Amino acid sequence: MAHGDPGGPGIPAEPGDRVARTLGMLERERATGLLRVGDDGALHLDGGAVTRAESRHAPGPRDLTGALGGPDPELPALLALFDAAYFLLGSAAEPVFADGPPPAQGPARRITAATLVHERRRRRTLLHSAWPYDDVDAAPVEPVRRVRRQRVILTGLQAEILLNADGRRTPGELARDLGRTAFACLLAVRGLAAAALLRTRPHDSAHDPAAGAPAPPGPPLPAEPPAGWAPADHDLLARLRAALVELG
Repeated sequence: MAHGDPGGPGIPAEPGDRVARTLGMLERERATGLLRVGDDGALHLDGGAVTRAESRHAPGPRDLTGALGGPDPELPALLALFDAAYFLLGSAAEPVFADGPPPAQGPARRITAATLVHERRRRRTLLHSAWPYDDVDAAPVEPVRRVRRQRVILTGLQAEILLNADGRRTPGELARDLGRTAFACLLAVRGLAAAALLRTRPHDSAHDPAAGAPAPPGPPLPAEPPAGWAPADHDLLARLRAALVELG
C-alpha cells in the first residue's frame, strides 16, 4: 500500500506541510514502512513512530560521532534523525509511503510526528532570528577579505567554519567535513552573515537587520500539530537542545 498527498478533496496541502500531514496520518494508522520524500531522503516508521531519517542535506550518525566525544551512544543517531527530519519536513517533494518491515537495527527511539514538528518550528525561528535571508543556507560559504568591525565575538563552530570555508563548500558540505549537524552549521553561518563576516548577495537595505531596521517577516510556519496526534516528547527535545548547545 502506498500513500501520497494526504490533503484530500478541499484540503490542499501546502509545500513543506504535506510531509508532516502524511506523518500524522501514518501515525494514526500505526503504519510500518518507508516514507520517501522525493530525492531528498526518507523517514522510517515502525508502528506509526519515526525511528530513523536520512536526508541528502544532512550528515549521518557516523559523520557526527567524532564531534560528540560523550558517553551517550544514542546521541549521534538522535541528532542525525532530527537533522534529517528538519529538511524532510520542509521539502516540497511529494511524500510516498510504502509498507514494509521495520529497519533492521537495534533498539531505536520512537519519535512522534508532533515532536519533529515542534523541533522544526523552533529551529526555523532560531534561523530567522539570526539572519532572515535563507539564500546563505545553500550558497558556498565565502568569508569577507576585510572585517569592518573592530571587535567580533565568535562561537567555536563559527571560528571553525571561517577557518575551513573555501568559497566552494556550502554549509551542509562543511557540516559533513567538520562532523557537525547541518542545522548547527546553518545557524552559525547565518550568524556570520549577520555580523558581515561573509559575502552575501545584496538585500533591501530598508529591511536589513544589520542596519537596525525591522527584518522582513519570516516564512509562514506550519500550524501546531492537530489535537489527535500523539503528544510531543518534551523531555527528549530538552535533551536534544542541550546537546546542540554543547556542540555549537
